[in-house]
Amino acid sequence: MKLKVIVHQAEEGGYWAEVPAIPGCATQGETFDELITNLYEAVEGCLSVDLKKVQLSEKDNIFEIAF
Repeated sequence: MKLKVIVHQAEEGGYWAEVPAIPGCATQGETFDELITNLYEAVEGCLSVDLKKVQLSEKDNIFEIAF
C-alpha cells in the first residue's frame, strides 16, 4: 500500500505530517528520521481495528489483505 503524506516544517523546529487519505492521522518528530518512524506507527494505529468490538456471526470470516 502506498499513501501520500504531507510533511510540514514546524515553526518551533522539527516536523509534522498528515496523511490526507486517513482523516485525523497525523504525527510529528524532532528529526526527519523520527518523523518517518512515527508515521509508520501513526498509520498502523489509525488503520487498526479492535475486533473485540465488532459483531461477528459464525458465518463471518476475517481476512487480511495487502495492497
